[in-house]
Formats: sequence, structure tokens, C-alpha cells
Amino acid sequence: MTAMAVQQLTLDLAHSPALGREDFLVSPANAAAFALVDQWPNWPTHGAVIVGPPGSGKSHLASVWQKRTGASLCAATALTPENVADHMAQGSLVVEDAGLQGMDERALFHALNLARQQGGFLLLTAVKPVAAWPLRLPDLVSRLRALPEAAILPPDDALLRGVLVKHFADRQIAVSEAIVGFILLRMPRSMEALRDIVGQIDTRALSEKAEITRPFVARVLAEYAAPGLFHHDES
Repeated sequence: MTAMAVQQLTLDLAHSPALGREDFLVSPANAAAFALVDQWPNWPTHGAVIVGPPGSGKSHLASVWQKRTGASLCAATALTPENVADHMAQGSLVVEDAGLQGMDERALFHALNLARQQGGFLLLTAVKPVAAWPLRLPDLVSRLRALPEAAILPPDDALLRGVLVKHFADRQIAVSEAIVGFILLRMPRSMEALRDIVGQIDTRALSEKAEITRPFVARVLAEYAAPGLFHHDES
């Protein structure tokens, strides 16, 4: 979808991100991660790991895989030895934000064992590669390092442009090509910043009943760059 299409069409979309396979914008930055998810169920093991910074598309890929597999979903820090069996009842599980402090290593090890025993699968998402996780359980370390791992790299200009247009479309906001270009030239080069900026533009435009003009966007961008004046979403 082009920025001009967003400008010309009134999109009948809910105020939530479109997370289908067809909505994921593939570029050299994320092609390896997309290919790994797309290769399921022909994985060499019963799990895989997707690595990338916040907002890079890990959860979108996990959602695509979850829909294909019927998998359950659980945050890594919420997975416990007591609830592993329930989460694995469908045979497969998405474990989000793995590798963080507070993750129960025994629970994750148990989930990997159940996947192998039941012929199921685990898809793990993480900010850091497995080699950088603060793990203590040797058996878990060896099991995780055997999983295929794909990283989402910093976005290129084409991907940033496409995702920027998509975020506006998800919020049913019509913007011109000139506004898209103006934002791209001045924003930090990260998906997290992109998501925050679009969210703030939407919030401000609604609360102020303002049109999304170049001066309006310039003000939002200036506030984003000013320390302490902008709320950053850390999710």
C-alpha cells in the first residue's frame, strides 16, 4: 500500500494493527526472520527464535505463526512449571520477550521438552540473541542454542516508509506523501520511534481537533526529541 493510496482511500479498519501475513512488509532487514517463520513446519528442530529490537515486527511475525498453528501465547516471565502443560495443550506455544530477567528457566526447558515429546513447536521472540541471555541451566542453554535463530536488522528507508504508511492506515489516518517524507527525514531510524511518533500524532490530532499539517507534525517531532517531554511506550 502506498502513501498516496492511504491519502485517497477511506479505510474501514479497526483502531488496531493489521497483523495478517499479507500485512507484514518484507525487506532485506527482516527477510530472514520472515523466511524462518514461513518455513514452519519444516524446521530442523521443535522451535525457533526471532530476535529484534522493540517495535521491529517480532510480535507481528509471532501473530502470523500463531494463526497458522493455533498456538497459545505467553510472556516468558509469565511461564511457570505449573502452567506449561496448559499452554502446551494445543501442541505449540509462542513465548514472547524471552531471555529477560525473571524468566523461569525450568518452565522454558519443560516447554521445549513437551514440544519435542508431543510433536509440537515453540516460537520464541527476544530482544537479544540466545548467546546473550543470562542463563544458568546448562541443559536449557544447549537446547536453546540448537534452535534456528533469525535476527531482524535495523530498518532500511523502504521498510520505514512502508511501515509508517501502515501505522497511519491502521489508525484510519489519511496523510499526504509530503507528510510521510517530512517525518522520515526527521525521525530516529527505529521502528519503536516510528510507532511512538504515529501514536502521538494521532493522540494530539484527536485531542486538539487539529489537521495533520507540516507545522503540526514538526511540533510533535520536536517534542519527541526533547528529553522528558514525550511519553515513550516501552512495550
